[in-house]
Amino acid sequence: MTSTVNGFDSAVVGAGHAGHLGSEAARREHGRLGVGTYRGPGALAAARQGLRVALPEPSSRFDQNDEWCVVQQPDGSWSEFRFHDYHRIFDVPGLYEKIFYDVLGCDTPRFMADLFADALAGSRESAADVRVLDLGAGNGIMAEELSTIGVAHAVGVDILTEARAAAERDRPGLYADYLVADLTDLPADAARTLADHRLTALTVVAALGFGDIPPAAFRTAYDQIADGGWVVLTIKDAFLAEDDTSGFATMISDGLASGALEVVRRERFRHRLATDASPLVYEGIVARKRGPLG
Repeated sequence: MTSTVNGFDSAVVGAGHAGHLGSEAARREHGRLGVGTYRGPGALAAARQGLRVALPEPSSRFDQNDEWCVVQQPDGSWSEFRFHDYHRIFDVPGLYEKIFYDVLGCDTPRFMADLFADALAGSRESAADVRVLDLGAGNGIMAEELSTIGVAHAVGVDILTEARAAAERDRPGLYADYLVADLTDLPADAARTLADHRLTALTVVAALGFGDIPPAAFRTAYDQIADGGWVVLTIKDAFLAEDDTSGFATMISDGLASGALEVVRRERFRHRLATDASPLVYEGIVARKRGPLG
């Protein structure tokens, strides 16, 4: 059984996304990806408000990797969406925000952007000078928060074409570039593109673990950042525990022990609620890159 967790009565906005501007070269002529495809901030807000979402009964417990909900379709029927089926979620305007922000209370991108801003202020560096690689960029929520603290140059990377389409649809103009690429096997042309952006910061927010971004992909992204640059990441506390089998605990602990990662800010925080309303605790880390990861 499911229980409705919001009071919206209007029908679901239909799945799908706005068209692209055409070729990559044509989009670049607009200066930043996505410019010209958006219909205003009200479009996303209206889509988000029009959705009806229901969660499993609170007494049902699921592993975070197996969480799900049901979403009402325009014909009144309900369809199931697993939380990690991002390609399907991104195809429905407003659904990602509806599930994770409106229903489950996620505030992680804003929290981490503020933590990064504090670290920059403590180092007397300007956010306007930072050139960010946003790994697991999705539909651009982190880039939006970075822009509010003054970051002017961000490059998105995601493995899903649906993520880039959603970013261009929902938050155009935020990314100077957006690559769809598998960083466990980064093509040479994509590597050259990233190098051309002279990146000085890496953000990986609410994207590590669960197989979405494996350690090898994180290491490739890390290698694109200039020495002395910034690393801003969140990770579930379980992936930093001694019994972790994902590889992240070893990689991050070794990076800290070797001095490759110099922590500037580190805080535990509630990432969001689980579907049973229990808190999911993550660690937020802002660090300087001082050397290669082992």
